Amino acid sequence: MTEQLTTKQWEQYEQDGYLKLGKVLSDADLDALAQRIDEIMLGKAEIDYDKIFMQLDSKDGKYENAGKGGRGFKGATLAYRKIQDLEFDSLFREYTDRALFQEICARVYGNETPIACFRAMFMNKPAHQGTLLPWHQDRWTHLDRDPLITVWTALDPATKSNGCVQVIPGSHKKGLINPSHPSGFLTSEQAETEAPDSKIIYLELEAGESVLLHNWLLHRSDTNSTDIARRAYSVCYMDANTIEKNGHKFTPLF
Repeated sequence: MTEQLTTKQWEQYEQDGYLKLGKVLSDADLDALAQRIDEIMLGKAEIDYDKIFMQLDSKDGKYENAGKGGRGFKGATLAYRKIQDLEFDSLFREYTDRALFQEICARVYGNETPIACFRAMFMNKPAHQGTLLPWHQDRWTHLDRDPLITVWTALDPATKSNGCVQVIPGSHKKGLINPSHPSGFLTSEQAETEAPDSKIIYLELEAGESVLLHNWLLHRSDTNSTDIARRAYSVCYMDANTIEKNGHKFTPLF
């Protein structure tokens, strides 16, 4: 398990806007994180649920019908769509701070730039459920600067059938395609032009593997048509000097 990327790997990332990092979790560490997130979903974890944002999955697969999100426990179920603020959990925080991710942040933001967490987030597509996530770029207009990178780690095998992330290689180089949208979602007309089926790459991963994503890379994901969940842990690393328009700053990492 490497703690540093090669020049060739960085060149590939800069060209494509994504880079598969290979297996970054041992089987024991993978099992521990998978068990931990299930405990959180079932209300069995010793964690301050008032600090955790939780959102239930949609029942019909439509993004606009995803469960209402907010801080606090929403009931014992494995059908959560999203759980944020996992930097406050000791096990997920330990993984978030790994040397490889610190090296990546130093390369992207500079050796002297302090790093904070915009969101440390569990993303879930339960078996035979899941919510379709439309084409978008990760950006947020309420911040004074854009976070640049996300590390996405598969806690289950991520396949085309169970809703793995889909990307358009090189699309990060186009800049912001729909800058007026507060979360970077494309219009249907933009999606048809910028993300044709012929350009889609499916980021299939084994459990325990990670991928580095440029936040402006066009991506989406589908619903899950299989018998296994598609659980993942996604961390957006940001310059710790970033401030929300309301003055709020973010959890420092390293």
